[in-house]
Amino acid sequence: MKLDFIVNGGPVSLETDPLRRLLDVLREDLGLTGAKEGCGEGECGACSVLLDGRLANSCLVPACAVEGLEVTTIEGLRDTEAYRLLERSFIAAGAVQCGFCTPGLILAAYALLRRRPSPGEEAVREALCGNLCRCTGYGMIVEAVLLASRQGAGVW
Repeated sequence: MKLDFIVNGGPVSLETDPLRRLLDVLREDLGLTGAKEGCGEGECGACSVLLDGRLANSCLVPACAVEGLEVTTIEGLRDTEAYRLLERSFIAAGAVQCGFCTPGLILAAYALLRRRPSPGEEAVREALCGNLCRCTGYGMIVEAVLLASRQGAGVW
């Protein structure tokens, strides 16, 4: 099946099995390796991407479902002021250790802050609940998102 969609602001047209996972298309066909395979079951958030601005686990999305949509990966967010602010906040709060979960957490935080630029702790915890981190503990990650929120007026 021929698919046409947007990835990180640029058009993509490719021939692929329509039931192939978006995660595999991104990593294998497009060389975008920021989305990681953790569980392969939509439980860990390591494969998170934005589909038309909404957080999604790319391991659960069949390629045919992105026809005509805009897919944003961590690579597409990387050159934005929002990313730089989140990156600084995660570093300042000590919220990064091995880094495996970080792209998914950054995308989850970004999706939340676009919807709610000034969330409370409970909203942050709820927004991040689909992302597993085995290294840092969630207190530092929540603090990083709250810090970005406080410093990000007009960025989101």
